Amino acid sequence: MKLFSRLVVLLVAVFLCVQTSLAEPARATVRVGLWTLWRDREVAVAAARSTATVKLCATCSAERLIDGSAKMDRAGLLWISSGHTRIVSEIDFAGGLKLKAHGETVVLAWPVRVRSAHGVLEIVATVPVERYVEMAVAAESGPADSEESRKALAVVARSFALDHTERHAGFDVCDSTHCQWVRWRSSAEAHAATLATAGESLWLKGARMGAYFHQNCGGRTAAASEIWPGRAEQAGLLSIADPYCVRMGSSDWSAQMTLGELTEALAREGLAAPGWKTLRVVERGGSGRAMVVDVGGTRIPAESFRLAVGRTLGWDRIRSDWFEVSAAGDGFVFHGRGTGHGVGLCQAGAAEMAREGLGYREILAQYFPTAQIADVATGRPWQRIVAKGFILETNVRDDAQFVPELSHALEAAESRSGLHSGGTLTVRAYGSTPAFRDATLAPGWVAAFTEDDRIALQPLRVLAGRKLLFSTALHEFLHVLVEEQATMATPLWLREGLVEALAGEAASGPRPAITPEQANRELAAARTEAESVAAHRAAGWYVRRLLDRYGRGQVIEWLRAGPPQALVDLLR
Repeated sequence: MKLFSRLVVLLVAVFLCVQTSLAEPARATVRVGLWTLWRDREVAVAAARSTATVKLCATCSAERLIDGSAKMDRAGLLWISSGHTRIVSEIDFAGGLKLKAHGETVVLAWPVRVRSAHGVLEIVATVPVERYVEMAVAAESGPADSEESRKALAVVARSFALDHTERHAGFDVCDSTHCQWVRWRSSAEAHAATLATAGESLWLKGARMGAYFHQNCGGRTAAASEIWPGRAEQAGLLSIADPYCVRMGSSDWSAQMTLGELTEALAREGLAAPGWKTLRVVERGGSGRAMVVDVGGTRIPAESFRLAVGRTLGWDRIRSDWFEVSAAGDGFVFHGRGTGHGVGLCQAGAAEMAREGLGYREILAQYFPTAQIADVATGRPWQRIVAKGFILETNVRDDAQFVPELSHALEAAESRSGLHSGGTLTVRAYGSTPAFRDATLAPGWVAAFTEDDRIALQPLRVLAGRKLLFSTALHEFLHVLVEEQATMATPLWLREGLVEALAGEAASGPRPAITPEQANRELAAARTEAESVAAHRAAGWYVRRLLDRYGRGQVIEWLRAGPPQALVDLLR
């Protein structure tokens, strides 16, 4: 099966704006601070697409972006482009751009705002939540992770992103490990984990719950109140025994640092003035972690102490707050266990649970035992209804009534194609149109989204009410069956056209105005609904001719091996 296939079905009926839930939707986007650790004073900006624009004040009109640079100067924030320099208060970019600073380049498709903040550039991208989650999972997951542990991480990362905690003044989250690490790129594995859990977050007592993760808990997680005093235990971030983490091997560590090194680190952060001589742990939490250390008579939160050492001397020195310290010569020796703050999901333990065959829901239950996995917008729990050949995932109570019609659509897809899926398919039905759009990031004219063996549908009761449920499900089941046979080399017009034809949607009439190759390009990147409709109709017309002349068996073989060039030339 291909790793990635993004396919949608078009509906002629206009119903996509129908609201099916009165609940306030969760945020669809999150403001992410870019390159927050670098404190850049200048960034080069170039258009990545012809649609890129720049806007130099709140009341200005957007203009076509011509390459330039944003720069902090004694006079303030400058925009320098085409030999002209303007002093501005903020700069807004949209339509796709390329940013370059400190030797690094990123290409972003989302709106970006640049402002002045404390003498440096504040660069903020407004990113769809699901894309942010995908990038966080790609950056934060490790080689020990597998499908289920990445899914658990995706739910935690999404819960963190949607939490309303004020972390930064100018944006919601940063791209460093202060929040969640983002390298502004994704991976196929992270994409799959994010899509499989789209629309899911942790809930506690009727509210979305902020969640955290760390690398290795050392055998027991920390309560939030141990690491961040004042954070209530009822927030669901409790100290939990973790037998899975210790099965991954020893997490013990040790480090030796001189008095001079520690003095420099603490003075730089303003935690303790030079001249101190003694260091000891004076308060511990329930998990055994240090909560307060005494530095020459000055009491310092252990987490602040650890972060100060990490920023100055390296993050591999004091790896967690679970440590003992003793004097040694002209310095101190630390012995500890675990890595990271220890709150929430332990990535090492989650990876081991997944390796032992446990699913992401069981992983999350281990680390957040008082929380519930539920829909991000409504808090309704997701239920799984097992049917022959597929599982229906839904958070709408009465959606079970639609299982017979979905089953009928799968049977029809198998009968018409002569194909059968190699596994159990997943159909996820969203409770509202906004929830569907936010989860799939599909354009506004589509009613369903299929990728690999997962199908996402608009609300079932809306589809059924407009007599479109069977045809929509049939189309999407055909997509899954066809894609299982296709290869990366199989042209999109043949794959899409075969679905159109088998679903009975292929157009009759005269030859299309576009060639198979043109249809291929427009199917891959349609800019409008009309363009997409025309490309689907053309693909269906061509494949309908192939089916009539050569039969279903031969066309399926071409699906697996690719059509011969002579046949494509003939169609053209």
